[in-house]
Amino acid sequence: MARTDLRFKIATSKEEFEQIHHLNYKTFVKEIPQHEANSQERLIDPFHPENIYCICLRRGKLVGMLACRDKRPFSIDRKLEDLDSYLPLHSSICEIRLLAVEKDVRGTRVLLGLMSLLFEHCQKQGYDLAVISGTVRQLKLYNHLGFKPFGPLVGTAAASYQPMYITREHLSQKLIELLDTFRSKDDWRESVNFLPGPVRIRQEVQEAFKRAPCSHRSEEFSAAMAGIKKDLTQWLKARHVQILLGSGTLANDVVGAYLFAMMGKKKGLVLSNGEFGNRLLDQARRAGLNFEEHAIPWGKGFDYKEIEKRLDKRDDPLQWLWAVHLETSTGVLNDLPRLKDLCCQHQIALAVDCVSSIGAVPMDLSGVYLASGVSGKALCSYPGLSFVCYNQVLKGGTLPRYMDLELYQQSEGVPFTQSSNLVYALQQALEYAVDRDMSINQRLGEWLRAKLQELGIQVLASAEEAAPNVLTLVLPQGIRSIECGDKLEKEGYALSYRSSYLRQRNWIQVCLMGEYEPEEIQAFPEVLGQCMKKLGLRDSKEGE
Repeated sequence: MARTDLRFKIATSKEEFEQIHHLNYKTFVKEIPQHEANSQERLIDPFHPENIYCICLRRGKLVGMLACRDKRPFSIDRKLEDLDSYLPLHSSICEIRLLAVEKDVRGTRVLLGLMSLLFEHCQKQGYDLAVISGTVRQLKLYNHLGFKPFGPLVGTAAASYQPMYITREHLSQKLIELLDTFRSKDDWRESVNFLPGPVRIRQEVQEAFKRAPCSHRSEEFSAAMAGIKKDLTQWLKARHVQILLGSGTLANDVVGAYLFAMMGKKKGLVLSNGEFGNRLLDQARRAGLNFEEHAIPWGKGFDYKEIEKRLDKRDDPLQWLWAVHLETSTGVLNDLPRLKDLCCQHQIALAVDCVSSIGAVPMDLSGVYLASGVSGKALCSYPGLSFVCYNQVLKGGTLPRYMDLELYQQSEGVPFTQSSNLVYALQQALEYAVDRDMSINQRLGEWLRAKLQELGIQVLASAEEAAPNVLTLVLPQGIRSIECGDKLEKEGYALSYRSSYLRQRNWIQVCLMGEYEPEEIQAFPEVLGQCMKKLGLRDSKEGE
């Protein structure tokens, strides 16, 4: 099975419990005829309030589960008299029940992950013995996992079960053996997405994308597009937004084109402190803009007093300023409120590349002249749509039709062909994005930064100037970023290291653009440290 975004956890939410009831029905009514069918296709276990559920989620959808319970009588007590007479000596016992795995992921690491999580739970609770009623259809599997049969078969002819047990020591040993087997296949550790994009996408967003496509002239499409615009303008505090079929580069080209259309040859200032600031410089040149550049070393934040000096008292006053908000290449978060204040004081137009910051940090685009964003990255939808926010009337009659935002505004839906699938996905993603607690990733990022620095790993941007969700890591001499990134991928961490600007500087990058659980991040510093140690030792031996 190829690496997927699997997550193992103890079930806690109503949504997870609801999925448990449906998988319970699918397994123990439809597949194993143990209970009667019902129209809701939902089966609530009689011991549900007492069960602890170990579950596996794949992009938010339940694909595997098992339940653990320690209150007597067990369900097996009711099927087998004098249960304890069959069991070895023990001090604390639990019953494992409701083992169910979706068919398309059986025979993969899903079951092993569930058993590993169960073992951790048993360790915490002090259980030294577990009993289970194993379906006779899967006796070979249970034996492989280390369970020992005892007593007669129980249940019915249609749903027959073998009572079995496993000791804590035996379970621990079997997990070690099975983990070694999976690791030898490079198929155990789950991939954690630390990419700036594409990011982990919720199951609901994927389902929205799979809806039957519709015409961009239809009422259904117009309603979806209107909903997106309403959500974005209210959330970002912008008056207008237009959605484009294309990447963030297109949105920034539109911003550049409008600066030329509205400002003509009036001089402006373009700021750069990283790769994407440099790209704005290039786009400004291609747009034919008249501008000065203010470039500083990568990884540093701007001196805003210096910028103010450039805006103050001059014979040819500047009329506009263009900058990146979150400089993804370095992890520096430029100070948007400060830039807004400076531009307001000097009555100049502010344009901002917000491609990586929208959805990652709180955003107030009121007073901003033009701002670009995308559907992917921290909005957690598919890449392919971009948008431009603005707060004033724009005249684009001289621009190419596809870049003329005035045409978009005049159209009831959109003036050109759009992808309804991408629109549906973005509409669904925004339902979660606007309510997301952004402080979660900030806390995770702060924890990760502190942990990496404890291990002596340099984070490029200072804590005071850094974005909460992007950490660019400077590797020491002798450890090549491309090899470190390859090794981390094999360990199950997908991160950014192949971009030319990262390779040239020997950097790797961790981006927390999606939604994460703490346990997905907590192991990373140690894994990175081990990778660097192995690569450093190898290089030192090669140099001898």
